[in-house]
Amino acid sequence: MSENILGKQGWRPMQFSNIFVTGGGGYVGAVLVPRLLKEGYRVTVLDLMIYGEYVLPTHPRLNVVKGDIRNQTLLEEIIPGHDALIHLACISNDPSFELNPDLGKSINMDAFRPLVEISRRLGVARFIYASSSSVYGIKEEKDVHEGMSLEPLTDYSRYKADCEQVLLELEAPGFTGVTIRPATVCGYSPRQRLDVVVNILTNLAYHKREITVFGGEQLRPNIHIADMVEAYLVLLTAPSDKIAGQIFNAGYENQPVVELAQTVKEVVGNDVRLVTTPTDDNRSYHISSKRIREQLGFTATHSIRDAAADLVQAFKNNLLPNSLEDERYFNIRRMQSLNLQ
Repeated sequence: MSENILGKQGWRPMQFSNIFVTGGGGYVGAVLVPRLLKEGYRVTVLDLMIYGEYVLPTHPRLNVVKGDIRNQTLLEEIIPGHDALIHLACISNDPSFELNPDLGKSINMDAFRPLVEISRRLGVARFIYASSSSVYGIKEEKDVHEGMSLEPLTDYSRYKADCEQVLLELEAPGFTGVTIRPATVCGYSPRQRLDVVVNILTNLAYHKREITVFGGEQLRPNIHIADMVEAYLVLLTAPSDKIAGQIFNAGYENQPVVELAQTVKEVVGNDVRLVTTPTDDNRSYHISSKRIREQLGFTATHSIRDAAADLVQAFKNNLLPNSLEDERYFNIRRMQSLNLQ
């Protein structure tokens, strides 16, 4: 664990050494896994690797298993020996889920309980679950906190909420479960997504020199991918009594979409044209990250401007070729192409 986090948190880190990451070849995983390796952990990744096997580095302490979390026999073989598990794998976001609801349910919901039960039985001491801030639905309150009722609007969000309850149910002595509800992640990753709001705006601004904003006053919570990774490190090292059975929101700011677009324009260039058009969808989403700040000392430090600037640099360095068309950057296009079952 890095010294800056230790100093900030003021606790002795849990001494885990072998970390199992489901979905470690995904958008967040492709940044999280190198960070875990840098911190000295041994890491096993289980992922279908449908967005490319190049997204993770070759490293003597990294074992990448190309496989499916629904394969319980495989889980029985490769989970033993791991201290902690970070569960990122899922069919991510509503459009991708709705493309094949049966597939989404089988991965996001049906595979979850067996994964937790096998992990607990085979000696995993800590299970960190990546849920979603979308479980709240739409709230009028200014500060949407973890104690509020869940009113998920879609099956994707409903199954995220259901899995949280499964993890709570399976909590046991020696087996600590903790859930994080992230805001929408943004910024550069070796496994890039260009189908989330800040990344969409930056891609269009840089290559098309025009952004169209539908409505604009709707609030959207976001978090820079570097801060998201930091949050997982905090959950991995926190004393069990601070996180057992807990749920934490994690976000940066809740900003109107038009403000996000203006920030992107300022980063990309003043020649970018900003077009606003009316919409019937004025839903706002917003979350409070007060609990994770007060209980664990975690505060997001990277701005939306930072995320946009990182993406612009990646475009300039040709790290994201053909970024308007390549299906690897767009979950739903990739899934349509592969016809996953």
